[in-house]
Amino acid sequence: MDPGRLLDEALAAWAYVRASVADEVENLPADRFGFRPAPESRSVAELVRHVVQSGMMMAGELSRPDGDFARRSFDEHIADYGAAVEGVSDRDELLRLLRETHAAGEERVRAAGAEHMLAPIRQFDGTYASRLTWMHHGIGHEEYHRGQLALYARLLGFVPALTQRIQGS
Repeated sequence: MDPGRLLDEALAAWAYVRASVADEVENLPADRFGFRPAPESRSVAELVRHVVQSGMMMAGELSRPDGDFARRSFDEHIADYGAAVEGVSDRDELLRLLRETHAAGEERVRAAGAEHMLAPIRQFDGTYASRLTWMHHGIGHEEYHRGQLALYARLLGFVPALTQRIQGS
């Protein structure tokens, strides 16, 4: 299969998931962004910020010629790539960041190129996978957090955005 097509498909999947995360965020009122289902859980704002920062780290590390997720800890990667969004908790600002960082990340990955995305990268556990494979991990990570946001919506008494779409409401 054409590497360019594989990259296009992965980027389309990421765009769909990121837009779906934004849909779940838009479904929640701004005054509920401090909600956390348990004391040790992330708040809505912290969860969204985590998605933004993780996506920035994913695109940044995957597009680097010397990308290596194991060269430092996850927290160090996040501090480097996502420092500018640390502490952001405003709903509208988080929605803007979800969209703008995705667009910037897609641009970085496209600029790196399809052949680059087939090259191996060391994962956090020290094993190697293609960059494209790791990108699918990142997409799955965002989908996982989309599910958390849907659960938060239910706990707050709202119908999740995806359920509304399926039900046609």
